[in-house]
Amino acid sequence: MIGSYVALGDSFTEGVGDPGPDGAFVGWADRFAVLLADRRPEGDFEYTNLAVRGKLLDQIVADQLPRAVRLAPDLVSFCAGGNDILRPGTDPDEVAERFERAIVQLTSSVGTVMVTTGFDTRRVPVLKHLRGKIATYNGHVRAVADRYGCPVLDLWSLKAIQDRRAWDGDRLHLSAEGHTRVALRAGQVLGLEIPADPEQPWPPLPPRGTLEVRRDDVHWAREYLVPWIGRRLRGESSGDHVTAKGTLSPDDIKERIASVA
Repeated sequence: MIGSYVALGDSFTEGVGDPGPDGAFVGWADRFAVLLADRRPEGDFEYTNLAVRGKLLDQIVADQLPRAVRLAPDLVSFCAGGNDILRPGTDPDEVAERFERAIVQLTSSVGTVMVTTGFDTRRVPVLKHLRGKIATYNGHVRAVADRYGCPVLDLWSLKAIQDRRAWDGDRLHLSAEGHTRVALRAGQVLGLEIPADPEQPWPPLPPRGTLEVRRDDVHWAREYLVPWIGRRLRGESSGDHVTAKGTLSPDDIKERIASVA
């Protein structure tokens, strides 16, 4: 009977790739909050999303974690460290040590802390060479979860999001359907009755020819890869001028989801 939930993290938890009717993002955490709220009496659920795209682990710990501690919710989801792992030269063992210190702070102040692993990047052109590094970090995340009794939202094992339709055009963030499947998996992790199976097979797609694949790759590189590299070279973050969503009404989330369904 979870009566309050706070989501901490970066673009994944902010919901990038799952736009609502007003241009702001919805995302898996908002969708998951609706699943939780539907199990409470009307108006008896509090939800706050503090995630901001582009944030590193230490920034999440400094900016978001204290607010979560003050709110002292029944449940916190903590997805952090992914942007650190993507940066050249970072050590997943060292990042994991900082991750564990954050978990110690959270578990001493809130009810339940759900952690997430990283995605399997085997089919992501720019990130597939980081697969081993991500897997190492995932191993640490699971070990920390075991030590502190945290449920694990295991994104690596969610096979449904290996389909390209689970991803936005930038190939770095989930689509609306991808976020929906993660929200359903989060419900499974906490033992909720969920309305659909997150691993439900996708409808078959017609085969794509080599020319079509190459054209899509060129468009992706021009529209997304080059700007992403440019931000890295300039030391900029996509979240530099973004503020967190803050407290949200599950009823409002439902209306936003319905309007773009």
